[in-house]
Amino acid sequence: MTLRLYDTATRSVRDFTPLQQGKVSLYLCGATVQAPPHIGHIRSGVNFDILIRWLRASHYQVSYCRNVTDIDDKIIQVAGQEGVPWWAVAERNQRAFTRAYDALGCLPPDVEPRATGHVPEMIVLMQQLIDSGHAYAAGGDVYFDVLSQPDYGELSGQRLEHMRAAADTQDAGAKRDPRDFALWKAAKPGEPRWPTPWGDGRPGWHLECSAMSTKYLGPTFDIHGGGLDLLFPHHENEQAQSHAAGDGFARYWLHNGLVTISGEKMSKSLGNSLLVDEMVRQVRPVELRYYLGQAHFRSPLDYSPEALTEAVTAYRRIEGFVTRAAELTGGDLAGEPAAGLAALPAAFTGAMDDDLGVPQALAIVHDCIRDGNAALAAADAAGTAKSLGEARAMLSVLGLDPLAAPWADRSPGGDLRPVVDVLISVALEQRQAARARRDFAAADAIRDQLLEAGIVVEDTARGPRWEIRA
Repeated sequence: MTLRLYDTATRSVRDFTPLQQGKVSLYLCGATVQAPPHIGHIRSGVNFDILIRWLRASHYQVSYCRNVTDIDDKIIQVAGQEGVPWWAVAERNQRAFTRAYDALGCLPPDVEPRATGHVPEMIVLMQQLIDSGHAYAAGGDVYFDVLSQPDYGELSGQRLEHMRAAADTQDAGAKRDPRDFALWKAAKPGEPRWPTPWGDGRPGWHLECSAMSTKYLGPTFDIHGGGLDLLFPHHENEQAQSHAAGDGFARYWLHNGLVTISGEKMSKSLGNSLLVDEMVRQVRPVELRYYLGQAHFRSPLDYSPEALTEAVTAYRRIEGFVTRAAELTGGDLAGEPAAGLAALPAAFTGAMDDDLGVPQALAIVHDCIRDGNAALAAADAAGTAKSLGEARAMLSVLGLDPLAAPWADRSPGGDLRPVVDVLISVALEQRQAARARRDFAAADAIRDQLLEAGIVVEDTARGPRWEIRA
């Protein structure tokens, strides 16, 4: 089956055919670093990490560019509130994003350009747009003339007459049309600035991505990705200015769904954000990755503690089998799984090729784990080894293999939590078996021994759950 992906621009699932056979160029809108990341931000990183892993497993050579917006109205505002330089805010939060990507096992991009490092490219692009009549300078600002671009609004499916004024400048009086958007903003007193032919100032948000993506991936590239909240105005404006400059720009547009809480978009301004640094103190990073990656990438993901707990339980079931099977079959606990499509079940390959169908792919993983546990129980070494190999190959594509980096650090002083989890799972299984045969004294003794070790066990309708007592 050919890889098929839902393209936002055409609103359809299309066969994926790259510009160059065997190669894929992908640009992902990365962080705007005015604050540390919450799980809504990092879901995009996980979703596109799975796509990149699948492309590479499918033998594509991937050129992956993920930008950093390190100058922005909000960054300047935070810096003013804290009384620190704007670059200090940007640097601090970029490090927090990098820490979050690394913690959740996201592969690093081939290049991660910062907006402030690409002002010369932005000046060249603005000059092209002015010379071709698509942009104009006014009062130190530079604006894009949306009426000059016939396809403006097509990406997001909006009609120009229904659009509101672009809310990207305090003084809209200099605009020819209130819907025109800023390519360049004249510097205000005390703000960061760069020199241009039209006056000192700083870039507009949309200009940055057009300049950076085409610099590293060329005037036309394969995939442009980002969160659904970026579709308008950001991606619409990127496409408009790039097409106006004569670039083919992105051939496929992929947008991941948002993380919500009770149906509301997660955001710092609403006070409902869950910071990644805080979440990985509640659950292990690999468990958070499983939670964020388990739904279809285009679907919304409504957060609840119960849903997170279910994801943790599901992953520990996988981890428990993989660890036990590797030990019992003499497998290498730190080795890499078999790579490539040949090691993968056909149903898994079909699910992933069908618009990156991770929910269906995970169902196949869990079927494999069930069969593997049955083989373990029957002392079927060949069946256990077969299930283990298939499971690890699939989990590698999803970035969830318990025995591979970064989850498999069993060096002295490394992360022993996976081992602890498996040992506790075994103890809880023994306790459940004692309860099933009505040997409550033995069950209570196991619970008390865990409690002495700092492990609190709680019996729930969904089965026992445990946590480490503070």
